[in-house]
Amino acid sequence: MPGRSEVYQDAGGKYRFRLKAGNGEIVATGQGYVSKDAAHKGVEAVRRAADGAPVVDVPKAA
Repeated sequence: MPGRSEVYQDAGGKYRFRLKAGNGEIVATGQGYVSKDAAHKGVEAVRRAADGAPVVDVPKAA
């Protein structure tokens, strides 16, 4: 089963999204948005940014 994006309204009335793996585990969450449309646009922005993005190891902070 493929993963999916879910858009929902939180207890404070903001719209958020979460990305779920195929097993149902939440692997990423988005910030709160004022509108449902803005949350959907946030999902699309993440998809565009992640497409072909490299994985980079970041050195440990001193």
